[in-house]
Amino acid sequence: MDSQLLQYLPVLILLLVAIGFAGSTLALSVILGKTGRRTATKDIAYECGMLPEGPGSARMSVKFYLVALLFVLFDIEVVFLYPWAVIYKQMLRENAALILGGMVSFLGVLFVGFLYALKKRAFDWTR
Repeated sequence: MDSQLLQYLPVLILLLVAIGFAGSTLALSVILGKTGRRTATKDIAYECGMLPEGPGSARMSVKFYLVALLFVLFDIEVVFLYPWAVIYKQMLRENAALILGGMVSFLGVLFVGFLYALKKRAFDWTR
């Protein structure tokens, strides 16, 4: 049991060194850093001479998030298809039903998501 715990000793030392380094750099920056005077001009959002008008950020359209989710959906499909295609011949010899069933079920779930996106008119870029 003791030999197993000794294997974690380098990790503990690294953790202590990392915490010590972070703490010491923060302490040194507070001790040695210059303290500047804060003025009203320094506290505004932009220090370019123009006073900001309106809200700081514009509202994003929901279409942006919908497109991002669709990208993730089809990107995951490609990430899953490459390893499947690489080991297809090898696994076909060993367990053909497993590899084909796994891919058919995955493509089925993907197709249901595609139909849902079509129903919600997610691919209609004109609206």
